[in-house]
Amino acid sequence: MDARTTGPTPDRPPAEELRDMPAGSARLARGLSGTNLVRAGDYNQRTVLQAIRLKGETTRVALAAETGLTPPTIANITNRLIDAGLVRSIGRLQGGRGQPPLRLQVDPDGALGIGLNIDRDHLTLVLLDLAGEVRERRTRDIAFPMPADVKAFVHEHMAELRAAGAFNPDTVLGVGVAIPDDLGRIALPGQPAGYAAWSDIDLPALLAEELPWNIHIDNDAAAAALGEAQSGTAFEMPTFFYLLIAAGLGGGPVVDRTYHRGAHARSGELGLMPDATGGQPGALVQDTVSMSALAQRLAEAGFPALPRAQMVDGEPAVAQVVDRWIADAARSLMAPLVAVQCLLDPDAILLGGRLPMPLMQRLAAALESALADVPLPARAAILPATMAEDAPAIGAAMLPFLDYLLPSDANLMQVGRT
Repeated sequence: MDARTTGPTPDRPPAEELRDMPAGSARLARGLSGTNLVRAGDYNQRTVLQAIRLKGETTRVALAAETGLTPPTIANITNRLIDAGLVRSIGRLQGGRGQPPLRLQVDPDGALGIGLNIDRDHLTLVLLDLAGEVRERRTRDIAFPMPADVKAFVHEHMAELRAAGAFNPDTVLGVGVAIPDDLGRIALPGQPAGYAAWSDIDLPALLAEELPWNIHIDNDAAAAALGEAQSGTAFEMPTFFYLLIAAGLGGGPVVDRTYHRGAHARSGELGLMPDATGGQPGALVQDTVSMSALAQRLAEAGFPALPRAQMVDGEPAVAQVVDRWIADAARSLMAPLVAVQCLLDPDAILLGGRLPMPLMQRLAAALESALADVPLPARAAILPATMAEDAPAIGAAMLPFLDYLLPSDANLMQVGRT
C-alpha cells in the first residue's frame, strides 16, 4: 500500500511504508517518457505537501489558488496527507463569513531525515524534520578523515542520539550522504598517504551497521544546491547557481527549481576550471578559492590550524592574509562567473560553505564590484546562501524527502523507461 496516496496501513508507521515505495530519483533519459494517472496523482500530492511546507501554515482555499488544483482534489489530497501523518490540522481560521477554513501545517514529526557530510576538513551529522528544522547537529573539525574515522564519528553520535531518545527510528525516512566527487583522487595541500582509499569505499556497506536505513549518496555541492532549492530561495529565485566553498570548490546549477546534473552528472565543477590568473601553469580555480587554499596561506604566514572564528576577528597580520585572499578569490572567480551568467542566466549566484559568514558577505561584495564593469547580457545578484555552513549536510538529509515526498520532474516519469 502506498502511504502517499492511500494512507498508512494499521500497525505500520507511515515512514516505514514510504521507504517501501519506489524512489522518485529517476533522471530524465535520452528518450521520451510519458506519465500515467498514478504518477500524476503522486506528483500532485507531493506538490501540495511542498506548498504546505513552504507556507508554514495555509488553508485548502489558499492551496487551490496556489496550485491550480480543484477544491475537491485539494480536499482529497490533504485528507490523505493527514491520514499519513505528514500534515496536521491546527484549528480553524477565525473571521470572515461562512464556515471558517481549516488551518493546515506540516507535522514535523511525520518523517525525519539523517544527513551526513563527509569532507576533507570536517564531518557533520544532522537530524532534519519534515518542516526543515535541524533537530540535532553534531560536527567535528578533522583534517582528511579516513573511512574508519567516519564510521567512528557516526557510531559515537548515533549512539548518543539513541540513548537520549532524540528520535523515533520508525519515522526516519532515510539517510543522505554528501561527499565531494573524486574525494580520494583530487589532491589538496596536506593530504596524507593512503587517502586514495576513499576511491574504493562502498559507503552503504561502511555505514549500514550504524545507519540501517536506505542510504542516498550525492555530491556535496549538489546536495547543498538541492537543499537550497527546497527552501524559500527557489520560489523567490527559481534559477540560481550554487557555489560551495569548502575544502575544495564545487557548484550546482538549479534551473526552474530543478537541479541539472549534466550528461555525466558532473555539472557545476567550477573548482576544476583553469585559472588564468593563478600564476602557475595548470592552476585551477579551487587552488585559490577554497578553504584549503586560505588555510595554506595562513599557515605560510605563521598561523597554522587557525580557528575559523579568528579568520574574522584575528590580529592585523591575519586580516592582511584574509584581505589578500578575498581579492585573489574574486579575481579567480571572475571568468567562471561571467560564463555562468552568460550561459545560465540565473536569478542569483549563491555562496555557501565553510567560509565564515562575514567573509562570505565580503567575498560576495568583492565579486559584485569586480563584475560591475563587465558588460553582461543580464546581471545576477551575488548573495550568501540561505543555508551556508551546514548546507551539504542539510541538503543530504533532504535527499530521502526528495525521493519519497517532494516534487520533481522525475516523479512524472514512468518506471522502467531507459
